[in-house]
Amino acid sequence: MDYTNKLILAPMVRVGTLPFRLLSAEYGADITCSEEIIDHKLLKCERIVNSCIGSVDFVERGTENVVFRTCEEERGRVVVQLGTASATRALSAAQLVCKDVAAVDINMGCPRSFSVSGGMGAALLSKPELIHDILTTLKRNLDIPVTCKIRLLKNPDNTIELARRIEKTGVSALAVHGRRVADRPRDPAKWNEIADVVATLSIPVIANGDVFSYEDLERIKLATGASSIMVARGALWNASIFSAKGKLPWEAVKREYLRKSILWDNDVKSTKHTLKEMIMHHSCLELPEGKSVNKSASLVDLARLYGEEDYYKLVMQSRSLLNGTRDAS
Repeated sequence: MDYTNKLILAPMVRVGTLPFRLLSAEYGADITCSEEIIDHKLLKCERIVNSCIGSVDFVERGTENVVFRTCEEERGRVVVQLGTASATRALSAAQLVCKDVAAVDINMGCPRSFSVSGGMGAALLSKPELIHDILTTLKRNLDIPVTCKIRLLKNPDNTIELARRIEKTGVSALAVHGRRVADRPRDPAKWNEIADVVATLSIPVIANGDVFSYEDLERIKLATGASSIMVARGALWNASIFSAKGKLPWEAVKREYLRKSILWDNDVKSTKHTLKEMIMHHSCLELPEGKSVNKSASLVDLARLYGEEDYYKLVMQSRSLLNGTRDAS
């Protein structure tokens, strides 16, 4: 996978599922990342070919819980992001999915308590030896690219030193979120400190932070000199941010996301979470739409809410015919 001049959908918890990745790619994202998947959880899964919808599912044994779903359409661009604090577990988890994804990324920047408390995410930033162990182990044993995503450290010189150490592990690229662990989303991303990392390394650096329009993509690229740009909230609020033709109305994007969620049988809780994030940015959850999304218990409920009942029925009929044909043969 080439990391030069690419537009990248960032890993986002409960958002970066198959429908949203395909949606982003449809609008112009070159590379799409899964949500962070914890190594422990992935290692409890078995790989199942889901012929009903044409996907490959990694399903938690003894349950119907789909931990990771992908498909042939995205194989050349999907990156699975792992949450890990162990080189051994990271490798085992990566080997489970490596034939179905284009690359593996290690989360070293998530500041959320569920990640940090397990020694994962941003907790790794203070453990350069463990970072080295994880990345070199993956590089030695995988045939696909390995990358990682970090945040800025308190001292810019320390960020540069860590970036250099990461580069020496042989990773294909390094993504840098232009905020520190203690920073909040409202705090401006420090593009100048990303630029310092870019100037130091020879591998591609992926800049992330405060990209909310297509024009911002060019601005951050010019300001940082980064090889590629990664977008998180800007894509969540309107995935057509990746389109050079300009953003579509968010209502149209929201509807297309729902259609893809129906088509790929996305988990209803995940679908509702993503819809609510869109609504909270553009409107309010206390208005009738938000309340109705909250009350929805299934994808068919959401289809009714957004006037997509006919599409839902068409998808269900197509699946029924496909399964009937398969059973007959």
